[in-house]
Amino acid sequence: MRKHVVLECVETGERIYLTSKNIRNNPDRLELKKYSPKLRRKALFRETK
Repeated sequence: MRKHVVLECVETGERIYLTSKNIRNNPDRLELKKYSPKLRRKALFRETK
């Protein structure tokens, strides 16, 4: 079962990425390095509740 999750930047708090994850395989929060337009570089984005 896949669930849609919103990713939030740890540094700026912007929420610009939407992705999906498999809840059975990844029960904890998803963390990805994505591009942040505000910072103009890659930053850590974490799944929000």
